[in-house]
Amino acid sequence: MNPKFSFDDNSMKVQLCGEIDHHTAKTIREMTDQLIQQKRPKELRLDFSQVSFMDSSGIGLIMGRYRIMSLYGGYLKVVRVPEGLEKMMILSGLGSLNIIERREEPHDCQQ
Repeated sequence: MNPKFSFDDNSMKVQLCGEIDHHTAKTIREMTDQLIQQKRPKELRLDFSQVSFMDSSGIGLIMGRYRIMSLYGGYLKVVRVPEGLEKMMILSGLGSLNIIERREEPHDCQQ
């Protein structure tokens, strides 16, 4: 998985594609955290529209970015979440954080 990063004003968007497991979550985490430290965005948007599979490592990825953004005075939104993944996120407790959004137009992973 090669996440795609984009920036707009004080916002950083991470387009995720494919599967999120222990190995891919580590790469995403390292790349994202480095950019958060450099850019200090007020908003971090994790776009899950092209994620086909996620295990508990994906939940950990979200929770860690939520914590980091909170420490920097920003906030996290998890956007365009497929229905099956949304159910998993809600059951894990992420639903209570009010960070999951399902509204946005489709985006293609291809460059």
